[in-house]
Amino acid sequence: MAEQLSLPTPGVTGHGVTAPGITRHGVTGQAAGTVDLTDVRLIGSQAPDPDSLMASGAARAEIPDRPPAAMRDEAPVRPSADEAGDHVLPVPHICEAVATVRRRAHALLSEWELPADRVDEALMVISELVTNAILHALPPAVLRLSWTECEGGAGLRIEVTDGGPIPADQRADEDIEPDEHGRGLGIVTALSSRHGSHTCHEGITWWADLPAA
Repeated sequence: MAEQLSLPTPGVTGHGVTAPGITRHGVTGQAAGTVDLTDVRLIGSQAPDPDSLMASGAARAEIPDRPPAAMRDEAPVRPSADEAGDHVLPVPHICEAVATVRRRAHALLSEWELPADRVDEALMVISELVTNAILHALPPAVLRLSWTECEGGAGLRIEVTDGGPIPADQRADEDIEPDEHGRGLGIVTALSSRHGSHTCHEGITWWADLPAA
Protein backbone atom coordinates (compact mmCIF):
# COMPACT_ATOMS: atom_id res chain seq x y z
CA MET A 1 0.00 0.00 0.00
CA ALA A 2 1.02 3.65 -0.31
CA GLU A 3 0.20 6.63 1.82
CA GLN A 4 0.03 10.25 0.81
CA LEU A 5 1.93 13.22 2.25
CA SER A 6 0.52 16.71 1.89
CA LEU A 7 0.90 19.97 3.71
CA PRO A 8 -2.03 21.93 5.18
CA THR A 9 -3.18 25.25 3.79
CA PRO A 10 -2.27 27.99 6.34
CA GLY A 11 -4.33 31.00 7.33
CA VAL A 12 -7.77 29.43 7.78
CA THR A 13 -9.49 30.20 11.07
CA GLY A 14 -11.70 27.53 12.57
CA HIS A 15 -14.49 27.62 15.14
CA GLY A 16 -14.15 26.52 18.73
CA VAL A 17 -14.76 22.89 19.56
CA THR A 18 -16.83 22.20 22.65
CA ALA A 19 -17.17 18.44 22.43
CA PRO A 20 -15.67 16.53 25.37
CA GLY A 21 -13.49 14.41 23.10
CA ILE A 22 -12.04 14.62 19.63
CA THR A 23 -14.37 13.19 17.00
CA ARG A 24 -13.84 13.00 13.28
CA HIS A 25 -16.15 14.33 10.56
CA GLY A 26 -15.69 15.37 6.98
CA VAL A 27 -13.24 14.38 4.32
CA THR A 28 -12.23 10.80 3.72
CA GLY A 29 -9.95 9.30 1.08
CA GLN A 30 -6.92 10.87 -0.51
CA ALA A 31 -6.34 14.45 -1.64
CA ALA A 32 -5.09 15.56 -5.03
CA GLY A 33 -1.59 16.88 -5.48
CA THR A 34 0.05 14.68 -2.84
CA VAL A 35 3.30 12.72 -2.67
CA ASP A 36 3.40 8.94 -2.17
CA LEU A 37 5.14 7.50 0.87
CA THR A 38 5.74 3.84 1.70
CA ASP A 39 3.16 2.46 4.14
CA VAL A 40 4.69 2.90 7.61
CA ARG A 41 1.83 1.79 9.84
CA LEU A 42 4.12 -0.72 11.57
CA ILE A 43 4.83 -1.37 15.22
CA GLY A 44 7.93 -2.42 17.20
CA SER A 45 11.07 -3.60 15.50
CA GLN A 46 9.42 -3.47 12.06
CA ALA A 47 8.67 0.24 12.33
CA PRO A 48 10.92 2.59 10.34
CA ASP A 49 12.86 5.29 12.15
CA PRO A 50 10.51 8.28 12.61
CA ASP A 51 13.43 10.72 12.68
CA SER A 52 14.53 9.75 9.17
CA LEU A 53 10.96 9.85 7.88
CA MET A 54 10.39 13.31 9.31
CA ALA A 55 13.73 14.59 8.04
CA SER A 56 12.87 13.41 4.53
CA GLY A 57 9.49 15.15 4.57
CA ALA A 58 10.84 18.34 6.12
CA ALA A 59 13.57 18.60 3.49
CA ARG A 60 10.99 18.56 0.72
CA ALA A 61 8.95 21.23 2.48
CA GLU A 62 11.89 23.70 2.46
CA ILE A 63 11.06 25.13 5.88
CA PRO A 64 13.05 28.12 7.22
CA ASP A 65 15.44 27.32 10.08
CA ARG A 66 14.51 30.27 12.30
CA PRO A 67 11.67 32.76 12.60
CA PRO A 68 12.35 36.39 11.66
CA ALA A 69 14.43 38.39 14.12
CA ALA A 70 11.38 40.45 15.12
CA MET A 71 9.86 37.29 16.60
CA ARG A 72 12.87 36.51 18.81
CA ASP A 73 12.45 39.45 21.19
CA GLU A 74 11.46 38.93 24.82
CA ALA A 75 8.02 40.32 23.96
CA PRO A 76 7.54 39.10 20.38
CA VAL A 77 5.13 40.80 18.03
CA ARG A 78 3.47 39.27 15.02
CA PRO A 79 5.56 39.85 11.88
CA SER A 80 4.16 41.21 8.67
CA ALA A 81 2.71 38.75 6.18
CA ASP A 82 5.82 38.81 3.99
CA GLU A 83 8.10 38.08 6.99
CA ALA A 84 6.09 35.30 8.60
CA GLY A 85 7.19 31.71 8.17
CA ASP A 86 5.55 28.49 9.26
CA HIS A 87 7.42 25.43 10.44
CA VAL A 88 6.00 22.12 9.22
CA LEU A 89 6.84 18.69 10.61
CA PRO A 90 5.58 15.56 8.84
CA VAL A 91 4.00 13.08 11.27
CA PRO A 92 4.74 9.44 10.35
CA HIS A 93 1.71 7.26 11.04
CA ILE A 94 3.47 5.14 13.66
CA CYS A 95 3.32 5.20 17.44
CA GLU A 96 6.92 6.30 17.92
CA ALA A 97 6.22 9.51 16.02
CA VAL A 98 4.56 11.15 19.05
CA ALA A 99 7.78 11.34 21.06
CA THR A 100 9.82 12.27 17.97
CA VAL A 101 7.52 15.15 17.01
CA ARG A 102 7.45 16.40 20.58
CA ARG A 103 11.25 16.38 20.79
CA ARG A 104 11.65 18.32 17.53
CA ALA A 105 8.94 20.78 18.51
CA HIS A 106 10.70 21.37 21.84
CA ALA A 107 13.93 22.23 20.05
CA LEU A 108 12.15 24.63 17.71
CA LEU A 109 10.13 26.41 20.41
CA SER A 110 13.23 26.81 22.56
CA GLU A 111 15.03 28.32 19.56
CA TRP A 112 12.11 30.73 19.16
CA GLU A 113 12.77 31.78 22.78
CA LEU A 114 9.33 31.11 24.19
CA PRO A 115 9.21 31.06 28.01
CA ALA A 116 9.81 27.61 29.46
CA ASP A 117 6.29 27.32 30.88
CA ARG A 118 4.78 28.20 27.50
CA VAL A 119 6.97 25.60 25.82
CA ASP A 120 5.73 22.96 28.26
CA GLU A 121 2.10 23.91 27.62
CA ALA A 122 2.60 23.91 23.86
CA LEU A 123 4.21 20.47 23.97
CA MET A 124 1.24 19.05 25.87
CA VAL A 125 -1.15 20.41 23.23
CA ILE A 126 1.08 19.13 20.41
CA SER A 127 1.27 15.67 21.99
CA GLU A 128 -2.51 15.53 22.35
CA LEU A 129 -3.31 16.58 18.78
CA VAL A 130 -0.62 14.38 17.22
CA THR A 131 -1.67 11.36 19.29
CA ASN A 132 -5.28 11.74 18.21
CA ALA A 133 -4.23 12.09 14.56
CA ILE A 134 -2.35 8.79 14.77
CA LEU A 135 -5.04 6.94 16.72
CA HIS A 136 -8.22 8.21 15.13
CA ALA A 137 -7.40 9.55 11.64
CA LEU A 138 -6.12 8.41 8.30
CA PRO A 139 -2.63 9.41 7.14
CA PRO A 140 -0.95 11.54 6.08
CA ALA A 141 -0.63 13.96 9.00
CA VAL A 142 1.50 17.07 9.48
CA LEU A 143 2.16 19.46 12.37
CA ARG A 144 2.39 23.16 11.57
CA LEU A 145 3.70 25.77 14.04
CA SER A 146 3.26 29.46 13.27
CA TRP A 147 2.79 32.86 14.86
CA THR A 148 -0.60 34.50 15.29
CA GLU A 149 -2.35 37.17 17.35
CA CYS A 150 -3.57 35.95 20.72
CA GLU A 151 -5.07 37.88 23.66
CA GLY A 152 -3.89 41.19 22.22
CA GLY A 153 -0.30 40.08 21.67
CA ALA A 154 1.82 37.50 19.92
CA GLY A 155 0.69 33.90 20.09
CA LEU A 156 1.66 30.46 18.90
CA ARG A 157 -0.69 28.58 16.59
CA ILE A 158 -0.50 24.79 16.64
CA GLU A 159 -2.16 22.91 13.78
CA VAL A 160 -2.34 19.21 13.04
CA THR A 161 -3.84 18.22 9.70
CA ASP A 162 -4.81 14.59 9.15
CA GLY A 163 -6.35 12.60 6.31
CA GLY A 164 -9.85 12.39 7.77
CA PRO A 165 -11.50 9.95 10.18
CA ILE A 166 -10.40 6.34 10.39
CA PRO A 167 -13.04 3.63 10.88
CA ALA A 168 -13.36 2.61 14.53
CA ASP A 169 -12.56 -1.04 13.81
CA GLN A 170 -9.18 -0.05 12.32
CA ARG A 171 -7.91 1.99 15.27
CA ALA A 172 -4.80 0.74 17.07
CA ASP A 173 -5.14 2.27 20.54
CA GLU A 174 -3.34 -0.70 22.08
CA ASP A 175 -0.22 0.09 20.03
CA ILE A 176 0.46 3.35 21.91
CA GLU A 177 2.36 3.29 25.19
CA PRO A 178 0.25 4.43 28.19
CA ASP A 179 2.12 7.73 28.62
CA GLU A 180 1.46 8.57 24.96
CA HIS A 181 -2.32 8.11 25.05
CA GLY A 182 -4.43 11.07 24.05
CA ARG A 183 -6.51 12.39 26.91
CA GLY A 184 -9.21 14.23 24.98
CA LEU A 185 -9.87 17.86 24.22
CA GLY A 186 -9.84 18.71 27.93
CA ILE A 187 -6.09 19.35 27.83
CA VAL A 188 -6.34 21.45 24.68
CA THR A 189 -9.25 23.44 26.11
CA ALA A 190 -7.48 24.07 29.43
CA LEU A 191 -4.18 25.23 27.94
CA SER A 192 -5.22 27.19 24.85
CA SER A 193 -6.86 30.58 24.51
CA ARG A 194 -8.99 29.24 21.69
CA HIS A 195 -9.14 26.10 19.58
CA GLY A 196 -11.17 24.54 16.81
CA SER A 197 -11.13 22.57 13.59
CA HIS A 198 -11.93 22.99 9.94
CA THR A 199 -12.20 20.74 6.91
CA CYS A 200 -9.72 21.28 4.07
CA HIS A 201 -8.89 19.40 0.89
CA GLU A 202 -6.23 17.38 2.75
CA GLY A 203 -8.64 16.23 5.46
CA ILE A 204 -9.28 17.92 8.82
CA THR A 205 -7.12 20.51 10.58
CA TRP A 206 -7.28 20.74 14.37
CA TRP A 207 -5.79 23.95 15.75
CA ALA A 208 -5.10 25.72 19.05
CA ASP A 209 -3.71 29.17 19.90
CA LEU A 210 -1.54 29.81 22.96
CA PRO A 211 -0.18 33.18 24.15
CA ALA A 212 3.56 33.48 23.53
CA ALA A 213 4.37 35.48 26.67
